Amino acid sequence: MEISRSSPAIRVIMMPKDTNAMGTIFGGVILSYIDQAAAIQACKYASQRFVTKAMNAVEFKEPVHLGDVVSFYTGIVRVGRTSLTVKVDVEAERFDDLERTRVVKVTEAIVVCVAIDPKGRPTPVQPPSESRTCVPV
Repeated sequence: MEISRSSPAIRVIMMPKDTNAMGTIFGGVILSYIDQAAAIQACKYASQRFVTKAMNAVEFKEPVHLGDVVSFYTGIVRVGRTSLTVKVDVEAERFDDLERTRVVKVTEAIVVCVAIDPKGRPTPVQPPSESRTCVPV
């Protein structure tokens, strides 16, 4: 049951603070945004607390450069009793010159988010009609 991706969960321009010694963006910066994008999607589906339980192996297909606008698209691929599985697709819009831009696929990830109660214990995912306030953790 994948939700269509009509707009990105997050769009970010990569800045100098995000670069590594090679002049490209740290992989850990991208992983952090993947985690945030998955949390946003989980909270959109069920407004409750979620924590990240797992993220599949992430393979970077293209580097991300300083000044790239990176978009993180999300969709729910599975709803379990206490968890949601979210797919995150990452694309970079690259400005090669003032007249031309191109979009490259950077990576993708599958993230498992577990719903938790105020004491941090797993709790059933509430259907969207029963949702309360979203509190990303």
